[in-house]
Amino acid sequence: MLRKIIKYFFILAFLVIILFSCGKKKSNLIVIILPPQNNPFFKSEGVGAEAKAKELGYETLLLIHDDDPQKQMELFETAIARNAAAIILDNAGADATVAAVKKAKDAGIPSFLIDREMNATNIAISQIVSDNYQGAKLGAEEFVRLMGEKGDYVELVGKESDTNAGIRSKGYHDIIDQFPDMKMVSRQSANWDQTEAFEKMESILQAHPNIKGVICGNDTMAMGAMAALKNAGKDNVIVVGFDGSNDVRDSILAGEIKATVLQPAYREAEMAVEQADKYLKTGSTGLPEKQLKECVLITKDNASKLETFQLKD
Repeated sequence: MLRKIIKYFFILAFLVIILFSCGKKKSNLIVIILPPQNNPFFKSEGVGAEAKAKELGYETLLLIHDDDPQKQMELFETAIARNAAAIILDNAGADATVAAVKKAKDAGIPSFLIDREMNATNIAISQIVSDNYQGAKLGAEEFVRLMGEKGDYVELVGKESDTNAGIRSKGYHDIIDQFPDMKMVSRQSANWDQTEAFEKMESILQAHPNIKGVICGNDTMAMGAMAALKNAGKDNVIVVGFDGSNDVRDSILAGEIKATVLQPAYREAEMAVEQADKYLKTGSTGLPEKQLKECVLITKDNASKLETFQLKD
């Protein structure tokens, strides 16, 4: 009788081992978590990431955090519950994101960040971002040239919780502040938003009707500023943006907005998926975690080659 009990015990133990070793099926799902898709920059990230993931044989799930850190954490929990193979992320805050990415890492899910860095290293596998400082200097140099190195101007900055907003503003001022005849009469955040930029620009014009230029932290705000200027009959004011959107491309070609700075959103999203694929197959991307990609100045000379945040030959 004892021998039978021992025999059954070993059979049961063997079955338990088999169940545990086979129970968790390898995931084929890449979860893509992004800011609101009404911004064409973020939309192009989603299109690029999904297309590349499907090309490489993965299923995808696109989720939107609305720049809300709490919602972002909930979406990470969804990705963990879905047993995601990897997460592609344009984050909702440099500090707030750290806990979410660590939670995914602890669950065995690697994260690959694009566009926005977070304030920690060795938690995500990759952080692929445009060189916002280099790009901002390019934009500022063109802005100074267009302004003739003098005149009153306005700066519209992005969301304060986004490190890119501060980096771009610093790049702008490291160039513009070298010219004493250029005077900033107002600096306000429009939170990357077109409608808010329109409203802020209307208000600024009431206090400073004779401004000569507006330099913006992104193209969406540049479009809002340009609309307000046109509405006030001041479409001769120089406007410069940052991102390289199709909307601003068309505005440049129409002689309205004067310049922008291209950061390759679509390609960076593709790269994140390619690196996720390599990491999942080999355990390494073969690249450093922090990866900076150069930006390109877009003016009327090359705007016709711009398409969906990429320069076409």
